[in-house]
Amino acid sequence: MSSSRSTRVVRGGLVAAVALSIAAALSPAGASAASDDPLIDYPTFKGASSTLDRNGSADLIWSSGGRADQRVLRLTAGGYKQMGSAWATQKLDVTRSFESTFKVYLHHGQPGADGVAFVVQSKGPRALGGWGGGLGYRGIKPSVAVEFDTWQNTHDPSSNHLAVVMGGNPDYQAGTAESGIPLFGKPFSARVVYDAEESLLQIYVKSLSAGAEEQLALEHEVNLADEIDGSDAWVGFTAGTGTALSKQDIYSWSVDGSGA
Repeated sequence: MSSSRSTRVVRGGLVAAVALSIAAALSPAGASAASDDPLIDYPTFKGASSTLDRNGSADLIWSSGGRADQRVLRLTAGGYKQMGSAWATQKLDVTRSFESTFKVYLHHGQPGADGVAFVVQSKGPRALGGWGGGLGYRGIKPSVAVEFDTWQNTHDPSSNHLAVVMGGNPDYQAGTAESGIPLFGKPFSARVVYDAEESLLQIYVKSLSAGAEEQLALEHEVNLADEIDGSDAWVGFTAGTGTALSKQDIYSWSVDGSGA
């Protein structure tokens, strides 16, 4: 375990009122991102079946957003008590700094539950946790999860928050922050940045509305190598539903970092 932890919440500015269409908002990253040669790179999830281990309800589907070649990672399909996980086969060196960017769309009626998590873990590519408030990662340990939570369970501050959780236990959130943008019902972009030298995890969110700016929503001190009991990890996403439902989709994902 790291010897000290602290959390700082940063609340963002105004979100623009005019929404883009889903198809435009969820378009892949441009040529500049490709030139950076990411360690993991899914502008869409087309062709990802051999490089992405999927468990539970997680599947690769065709998007309904009007793009014929848009392949989407769907973690839950809107059914009761579902849980899904997906892990890149390329492992990540967590002793070094990295950055992960992804586009998310949580939808399918109101209200929606329970949310998705970006997870770093050393249990293995078959790791799958509990449904509902477990967001698909409950019980996965060692792990560090970054929650994008859309349902207020007993331990949650609200139905629209971010959290950092250690050891697969969502009942104890090491750091939390209200999201400055809606996490349910509208697509959004997220960026997770880890500074290994400073042992600092930063989580940014951005609405995909016209003119929106990225917001630093939460930062938390954590030594990932200590928390996962090793130097390398599987990285990916989990999600869960309960009696309230949601289709929980990842439209694109990249990781800039060092392979293990």
